[in-house]
Amino acid sequence: MVGMIVLIVILAVVAAIVIKGIRIIPQQTVAIVERLGKYNKTLNAGVNIIIPIIDKIRLRHDLRIHQETVPSQSVITKDNVAIGVELATFFSVVDPKLATYGIANYVGGIHNIVASALRATIGKMELDEILSNRERIQTDLRMVLDQASENWGVRIERVEVLQLAIPSDIQNSMEKQMRAEREKRAIILQAEGEKQSTVLRAEAQRQAVVLAAEAEKQRQILDAEAKQKAQELEARGKAEAIKHVADAERARIEAIKLAGLDAQILAYKSFEALGQMAEGRATTIFIPTDAVNALGSAGMIGKIFDITNPK
Repeated sequence: MVGMIVLIVILAVVAAIVIKGIRIIPQQTVAIVERLGKYNKTLNAGVNIIIPIIDKIRLRHDLRIHQETVPSQSVITKDNVAIGVELATFFSVVDPKLATYGIANYVGGIHNIVASALRATIGKMELDEILSNRERIQTDLRMVLDQASENWGVRIERVEVLQLAIPSDIQNSMEKQMRAEREKRAIILQAEGEKQSTVLRAEAQRQAVVLAAEAEKQRQILDAEAKQKAQELEARGKAEAIKHVADAERARIEAIKLAGLDAQILAYKSFEALGQMAEGRATTIFIPTDAVNALGSAGMIGKIFDITNPK
């Protein structure tokens, strides 16, 4: 019975030792294990086995990004203005061994190195430059902190300037300067607007004159084309009329020839037509050469002129 009890006790002790030797590490967490006071290994996330009593977990590190707000620091600018600066640093542990043995408290070290780097950076800049170049301050601080924390197993992810506290008298002067600057910009913008309006009106007037000239030019072209078209149509009509008269005369002559009339009768009819024409207002009569030859004497021509110009 005693042996059974001893066995149970031994099994219980062994089970306790085994259970104590099992370590479950959460995700994004590591543990530093020391064996007899000396660094042995780093336990990663998951189930890990250590030797109880001999091995001991010295420290656990959270590998997620940490945010630490640095208390407001009073710094003096290059133009001797005392301002208060409040910062926030974002960092993560990249080497758990160095973060454990390289520095006793890396959070306090980050605060101290931030304050020192801030004074060095702000001291090189004037107030106006600080207010307009926060990104430069953040970049310079991050570079200094990266170099300083390289042996701490810590990486500075980002540095943010949360607040800049400016003395009230300086702030009042800046507000007056800003109001004057805004009024100046408003006057400049108004002058630019008036100038632009004048230019646009002049451009509109010029465009109107150009369009009017183009319209007048187009009207003159259309008038000329219309006159030309009218003249062409009139000339074409006259030509058609002359052609019709000539065709009618040709037909009449052909009809006379078919009737068998001789040359003397044709000449006589021609002179009858000339006599009728002479009764008009014309003072000059052109007699065809064939008609003169058909008469054979100038006496008949004289009679025609006597009829034309009676005394």
